[in-house]
Amino acid sequence: MLIDAVVDYAIYTISLDGEVLSWNSGARRLKGYEAEEIIGQAFSRFFLPEDQQRAVPQNTLAIAAKTGRHEAEGWRVRKDGSRFWALAVLDAIRDDNGEVIGFVKVTRDITDRVEAQKKVREAQERLAASQKMEALGQLSGGIAHDFNNLMMIVLGNLETAQQYVKNNPAAGTANLRRALNNATRGAQRAAALTSRLLAFSRRQPLNPKPLDVNKFLLSAVDFLERSLGERIQIETVGAAGLWQVEVDANQLESTLVNLAINARDAMHEGGKLTIETANTYLDPDYCRTVPELAPGQYVLISLTDTGVGMTPDILDRAFEPFFTTKEFGQGTGLGLSQVYGFVKQSSGHVKLYSEPGQGTTVKIYLPRFVGRAGEDEEQGTEPVGEGEQGETVLVVEDDADLRTYLVEVLRRLRYRVLSAAEAIGALAFLERPETRIDLLLTDVVMPGLNGRELGRRALELRPGLKVLYMTGYSRNAVVHQGRLDEGVELLQKPISQPELAGRIRDMLDRAG
Repeated sequence: MLIDAVVDYAIYTISLDGEVLSWNSGARRLKGYEAEEIIGQAFSRFFLPEDQQRAVPQNTLAIAAKTGRHEAEGWRVRKDGSRFWALAVLDAIRDDNGEVIGFVKVTRDITDRVEAQKKVREAQERLAASQKMEALGQLSGGIAHDFNNLMMIVLGNLETAQQYVKNNPAAGTANLRRALNNATRGAQRAAALTSRLLAFSRRQPLNPKPLDVNKFLLSAVDFLERSLGERIQIETVGAAGLWQVEVDANQLESTLVNLAINARDAMHEGGKLTIETANTYLDPDYCRTVPELAPGQYVLISLTDTGVGMTPDILDRAFEPFFTTKEFGQGTGLGLSQVYGFVKQSSGHVKLYSEPGQGTTVKIYLPRFVGRAGEDEEQGTEPVGEGEQGETVLVVEDDADLRTYLVEVLRRLRYRVLSAAEAIGALAFLERPETRIDLLLTDVVMPGLNGRELGRRALELRPGLKVLYMTGYSRNAVVHQGRLDEGVELLQKPISQPELAGRIRDMLDRAG
């Protein structure tokens, strides 16, 4: 009666040749058989067919008979064919002479516990992967900050040399001009790589605006077709009633180009790239598996190719910066890293699905935009101009070489220039009422008081002052999740001379 009252465990006895001899209520509940259906039948029917073929039931009886006990976990089968993960203990029953006369088996369904442990392991693996990507992002962003300062000096001085040769034809030979042009192109490529590192580390300034993705894809596909060549067929499938997103259109275009080029390289003999859009909802259960992702409505952009696909080990590392399967010199390994950083910085999610020989699908989820749609803006050119009588720019930059370069450029543009290596020195100028300062040009990341705090203090001292920030790495001082703080004017390093001159002239000419 006591054994039959146990409902959480299947408890039953087995003969020496493996037939079921008794059957408690827990066994009926767990395995689905009534006593009259199973008594006298072989207990091996509870095992998977492949386990029966390998004689696992007989081996468990042999081990229990020899050692007195056998304990194991594994899949077992119910009467209806469903499976459960069982913890089973098999004990030998002996007579007064010590001879084995049968067995008693206790089985428990631990499927829920095993599934919970599996989810914990998967969550730990995802957290470890997320922390790894975050650490790589911090490293990449720090490198980009210092490298952008260096590249601005290199590019700036190359621009100066090119202008000098252009204005003094006798001073430069064709070889010199060609060398300057080659050096400039190389430096620009290096600056582009740094920009990709910033994208991966989620530190690039973005300009997010409401966007109709279907309309955007219509214009992007023409460019992609020209870029990928005739061997690649592109098909777009836009969903009806697609929601809008708020995203940086230029960076989204760069993302699509990176993915399309990867798809082309995976389709060696040509193939098909399908780009689809859809409205979707990511529920809390799914978002719990993805760090930083919030449940809600998203617009899905899916790109599927018919290429060679990826193995699981390559798939796990696909978003890592500088990881590439291409031959040396054929790729930087920053394309997918840039995609990852941009989507994450846009509060979205990106997922890869791939199998060898089955192609690859990249799914990008961007949050639905629920505000009012904005008007398309006309893209104009940066105004370029020189300083007017007495106009003064205060330059604050902790890198001495870069500060010297900026001062020289601004003086050539006929501005009066004051300079400081840190915020304290700049405040000393700003606190003197008799010193004219029309614009503050300051780096964001500096030791001590950062550029953003300096800008606030400067506006307290001089409410009408124009403030222009420079950054090679934002660290969220003026850029939060890719968005500039309200009213902030920012230049991303490295900055060309025309861009610097145009932005300063524009700000000084702007009313109010």
